[in-house]
Amino acid sequence: MAIVRIPAAEALARLGEFDAVIDARSPGEYALDRLPGALNWPSLNDAERALVGTEYRQVSPFAARKRGAALVARNIAAHIEREAIDKPKDWRPLLYCWRGGQRSGALATVLGAIGFRVHVLDGGYQAFRRAVLAELQALPARFAWRVVCGVTGSGKSRLLQHLAAQGAQVLDLEALANHRGSVLGLVPGSPQPTQKRFETRLWETLRRFDAARPVIVESESRKVGDLRVPEALVERMRAAPCVVLELPLHARVELLMRDYDFFVRDTAAFCERLDALRILRGNALVEGWQERARAGLTREVVRELLERHYDPIYRRSMQNHFAGLAQPLASIAWDGGDASLAAAARAVVAL
Repeated sequence: MAIVRIPAAEALARLGEFDAVIDARSPGEYALDRLPGALNWPSLNDAERALVGTEYRQVSPFAARKRGAALVARNIAAHIEREAIDKPKDWRPLLYCWRGGQRSGALATVLGAIGFRVHVLDGGYQAFRRAVLAELQALPARFAWRVVCGVTGSGKSRLLQHLAAQGAQVLDLEALANHRGSVLGLVPGSPQPTQKRFETRLWETLRRFDAARPVIVESESRKVGDLRVPEALVERMRAAPCVVLELPLHARVELLMRDYDFFVRDTAAFCERLDALRILRGNALVEGWQERARAGLTREVVRELLERHYDPIYRRSMQNHFAGLAQPLASIAWDGGDASLAAAARAVVAL
């Protein structure tokens, strides 16, 4: 029977060698986080897993194992009929479950008996998770960092997109966190990933970078929305050289009106999000912004939000935390147009 148990560090280094990475955990566990590119072949679905757990606690472990065995056997048969019938004999999957035990072991036994050369991640997802956290402590130190600074609405995220299109190595933390980095940054109907999923995405991105080339990142804080940026990365960012992106205030307002058009269309959602500023700005000011937004004066509210809230906070935070801002590598201005931003990106690449 061709089954090989493989340590987490070796498995992560060899991920590209496997024809498939298969997660035998339940769909709920899979949704929280998973190995890069993993397919979900659950040995037990969420309801079945809960049923077996209840029987284990309320009846007996023996009864639960019988119930689980029947369910797992049925599910494995369905996976093989659906996914493995057309696979050649030299197909090589990497399997894992929570701890690399019974769920992945049962699937590995059947696939190995068929004749496939099966690898099982020793320690399962838990071992993978420990390896990711360890690498997130070490990886940031391997790279030379460049930090793009600029007040809210200056187009930092758009600049990162242009830089990536021009071949620069870009770490877009807001894209990985599915959040735009401010109290208004959560896109309605589009939740953030879990902390574990965010960290896996971050690790997956960092491990692909070339240490001989700089990595460009936006001047984020310790948190992007509800997600924490690893401390080792925060420290490297805050010690890195800075590039300042500048855009006139009127153009920043127009840019934000385009980028946050869902709030322009949905005034109620915009006003609800503004409630988060009551502690910092007081009820009277926030209620005044809400009244003007309901009256169709959203553009004026955005301008005042920049002048009275975002700009003072951002400038104070940058001065306190980003040492390179005192003597930036460059200050690059653009006018709000695509051609101008593309030129700004070329200027950053040339640095």
